[in-house]
Amino acid sequence: MSLEPSVGETFLLGFRGTTVPAWLHDFARQHGLGGVILFDYDVPTARRGRNIESPRQLETLCREVHALPSRPLVFIDQEGGQVRRLKEPLGFAPLPSARSFAALSLAERREVARTSVEEMRRLGIDFDLAPVIDLDTNPQNPNIGAIKRSYSPDIEGVRANAHLFGEAARDAGLQLCVKHYPGLGGATVDSHQELTELDGRFNAAQEALFSELARDLPGEAILLSHGLVREWDAEWPVSISQPAIARLRAAAPDALLVTDDLQMEGLRRVAPLDDACLRGLRAGVDLLCVGNNLAYDEAAVWSAVESVSRACQADAFRARIGEASARVQARKRDASP
Repeated sequence: MSLEPSVGETFLLGFRGTTVPAWLHDFARQHGLGGVILFDYDVPTARRGRNIESPRQLETLCREVHALPSRPLVFIDQEGGQVRRLKEPLGFAPLPSARSFAALSLAERREVARTSVEEMRRLGIDFDLAPVIDLDTNPQNPNIGAIKRSYSPDIEGVRANAHLFGEAARDAGLQLCVKHYPGLGGATVDSHQELTELDGRFNAAQEALFSELARDLPGEAILLSHGLVREWDAEWPVSISQPAIARLRAAAPDALLVTDDLQMEGLRRVAPLDDACLRGLRAGVDLLCVGNNLAYDEAAVWSAVESVSRACQADAFRARIGEASARVQARKRDASP
């Protein structure tokens, strides 16, 4: 039996529109589809309302996504503060930044977390790409510290708040994905714009926190950064590095490994999309995130899935796709009503 229908299970795709577009229907029908990622803002056109207009519209869209062949998972970045796709002016519950959340009383944190995860699950969202468990070791970090995405510079503070959010998510039936392995808190540049050097900017305790929390939180998933750790791999960023991913897989053998957006400039400078997809899958990634928002290119998505399909002619690669697809499908079973 051909594995062709399973190839698309390894893709997490973004799209434009408040309903599912025709090209995504075609993709799911031809290849299957692991998941979609939703945004409230379209970066190339600088317009709001990309996928999200209101709670009612979003709930309808999630149902439409779930009705596609292979029932794709619905992912969203709802960390809080600046990085949240569900915002109060559109009728969604408030969610403060991680740093502000950590400053609340325990009772307040529990209530905020409960309200947020129950809302996501009620709307039909399956996976929140959160919590951020990077340590706040560089407050000037443009992509973490400067916009309050980290709970704390202290590992115990990060662990405690991640567990609190995880308890609420488990009760609601929402799956989570911790990020950004192996820890971006100490970085000095933004991976959206530049290749991010991580040597000496994280420690063993920070690295170990990812596999620990992945096991403890619902979803058992880890998002891999585009950080470059030359000690592990002098050439390729963590998200597509065989040595880096083998290291993580040894610590978290059952985790769903998800790349950060493969269209980020920091990665594009060293690997075009087709190459990044193939390298990531060969290295051990399970789900390739192509947000189609930093750049909008449907043709590039089709090219990437066709490259993966061709690579499946090799037995070893076909087995790797089967392994990745099985992990995605296990999360789909967990998400099903």
